[in-house]
Amino acid sequence: MGKDVIVACDFAGARQTFDFLDKFGTARPFVKIGMELYYAEGPDIVRKIKERGHKIFLDLKLHDIPNTVKKAMAVLSGLNVDMTNLHAGGGIEMMKYALEGLTRPDGTRPLLIAVTMLTSISQDVMTGELGISGQLPDTVIKYAKNAAAAGLDGVVCSPLEARVVHESCGAGFVTVTPGVRFAGGDAGDQKRVMTPAEAKKIGSDYIVVGRPITAAPDPEEAYLRCVREFVD
Repeated sequence: MGKDVIVACDFAGARQTFDFLDKFGTARPFVKIGMELYYAEGPDIVRKIKERGHKIFLDLKLHDIPNTVKKAMAVLSGLNVDMTNLHAGGGIEMMKYALEGLTRPDGTRPLLIAVTMLTSISQDVMTGELGISGQLPDTVIKYAKNAAAAGLDGVVCSPLEARVVHESCGAGFVTVTPGVRFAGGDAGDQKRVMTPAEAKKIGSDYIVVGRPITAAPDPEEAYLRCVREFVD
């Protein structure tokens, strides 16, 4: 499996998104479309970005009763994205139903990954507010094992947990890791962060990078720096 850098296009609308993508020359980075952009523009934004030659991670984090998630995934499958996700907290049955919905009649489908624990969640929040006992890394691994048992391709996790996820679920189980910043960069609202080079060393398969690229004076150079540090 090849490593890749996914650029988080967390913009309010199509104009800002295309203005940003126009700053790239021949590069066609793998991009993440999240809730804000998708809810603002609808599925048409996915089709337009796909037409430009980009791979797409559709980051909508579905979490509902199993049959509802199955039907929603069937709709998303028709958008021809390359990766999409849901919350592992919905349970194994929900994840199995999602996989069924996402799989097309010819057997093809996008990668399906599960969010273990959001990188904005700290140990104190998990135990004090969410009422989940135990240590945060143990919860991440439990959720990852549930995703593997459901037949999913991998998980979203902090780069701090990528190595132990692979140890628990296998080298081929995909780890997609947000919370990546350049050395000396602002961590923003992320609590568990790592540099691209550190994420590579610890075994992340994909890193999701937002503001260090989208807010950079030269986004293409920032993207290429990520590629050099993480992929090359």
